[in-house]
Amino acid sequence: EFTLEESDGKLVVQTTKLRLSIKLAGFFCTWKTGGVTVLRDRPTQAYDFGWWDGKPRHYLVHDRNERYFGLGERSGDTDRAGRRFRMSNVDAMGYSARNSDPLYKHIPFYITLRDGASVGLFYDTLSDCTFDLGAERSNYHGLFRSFTADHGDLDYYVIAGSVAEITRRFTWLTGRPAFLPRWSLGYSGSTMSYTDAPDAQTQMAGFLEKCEQHDILCDSFHLSSGYTSIGDNRYVFNWNRDKFPDPAAFVRSYEEKGVYLIPNIKPALLHDHPLFAEAEAKGLLITAADSTPEWVQFWGAAGAYLDFTNPATRDWWKAKVKSALLDYGMGATWNDNNEFEIVSPAARCHAGAAIESKPLQTLLMMRASREAQVAHAPDRRPFLVSRAGAAGMQRYAQTWSGDNYTSWETLKYNVKMGLGLALSGISNTGHDVGGFDGPKPDAELFVRWVGFGIFMPRFSIHSWNDDRTANEPWMHESVTPAIRDLILLRYRLLLYLYDLMWKYASDYEPAIRPTFHDF
Repeated sequence: EFTLEESDGKLVVQTTKLRLSIKLAGFFCTWKTGGVTVLRDRPTQAYDFGWWDGKPRHYLVHDRNERYFGLGERSGDTDRAGRRFRMSNVDAMGYSARNSDPLYKHIPFYITLRDGASVGLFYDTLSDCTFDLGAERSNYHGLFRSFTADHGDLDYYVIAGSVAEITRRFTWLTGRPAFLPRWSLGYSGSTMSYTDAPDAQTQMAGFLEKCEQHDILCDSFHLSSGYTSIGDNRYVFNWNRDKFPDPAAFVRSYEEKGVYLIPNIKPALLHDHPLFAEAEAKGLLITAADSTPEWVQFWGAAGAYLDFTNPATRDWWKAKVKSALLDYGMGATWNDNNEFEIVSPAARCHAGAAIESKPLQTLLMMRASREAQVAHAPDRRPFLVSRAGAAGMQRYAQTWSGDNYTSWETLKYNVKMGLGLALSGISNTGHDVGGFDGPKPDAELFVRWVGFGIFMPRFSIHSWNDDRTANEPWMHESVTPAIRDLILLRYRLLLYLYDLMWKYASDYEPAIRPTFHDF
């Protein structure tokens, strides 16, 4: 409920928690909560609806006492003040967790905290966009912060309340989090080196044997894309029968040990993919202006993205997920490399300009994968994991902070990345424990990373080390007992974590919290 007053060129809209004053001449907005001004349009040229260069812009006053939190998965400190961020989902392998930008996800939402008051600001756009949170200076405009979108309209939501209330309300607004199966909270093994090896099926069997040998508890394994390889490249829905002579028997061998397989799937087809001609003939690909495939660089060769805004593509995708994976006994999907790095303004998809709907493609890919799993096993809660994403991705999948680099600095700033995601509605997260890219971790770094990782909803030790070794619980003999005990502690906490995930799904409460969320 609200009241509305108009007088002397001013409009005032007020609810119990939020007061909006609009100066009609020039349309300047001031937002207050609890008597504190939390948002104020810049007094000089606060809005641009594309008059200058087609890009909508919004400028707000920046105060040095303000702190900004959120924007999803960002590098650096939890407080985003003083930095500029670009949202354009990219495959950022080996990123610096301290300063790399952009990264994998598109969540244009942040919380402003000042003088004991807080407010949330959500720009509802799928466009690539830029946030400047006090980095730029101007003698003519004073201190300011800004939002710029490359395309589209300027629609934004203002959310009042405490940090906790804002986080819950934004999560509610963008969609109820999926309540995933309990086994998804167990230790998940993973490494690219197993499925890249010529004897991949033997390597995978050896992992189970070593888990038993070292008394390591394990619930799932992320099956890297090497199982789809032809030569050095990846071909989604293809099984390499030299590496995996009998996929059904392989899946069954893991099922008998109580370990779920999570196969990697990718939304692009390389030019020489066995299914490329079929997909092109059926109009399932993102195209150039002349209706030929929109070529992109993908895994070392030219390829084209599937167009998930096309209902026919989603149906085709679901059928392939079923026949290539679910029918063999798989019970999950790992939606990877799904940043949809389209750069040409002329590229077209079923929904229009492809460059304007990249995060939507990612969400629709997740949804299609989920629908395939639900149709195949309606009595089981589906499990999905996705690397890229957008606001609302919590409705479908668990996620992680992408292909991180092995260093103490990464461990430090991955903690902050998880907090940024949780304050942006996405709590079912984790990180590649031990580091994905770069040197293998030494014994102490590995122990400390596992000691942090066991407290995150997604706990997976994963790697593609420079020397092609694998990050495994037993990789350093001197600390294997410590790793085993930490994993055991994880399982002792499993019901507690499961309860946190239930509260997240039912009450929108973040499972991962900075102290200022509660205090």
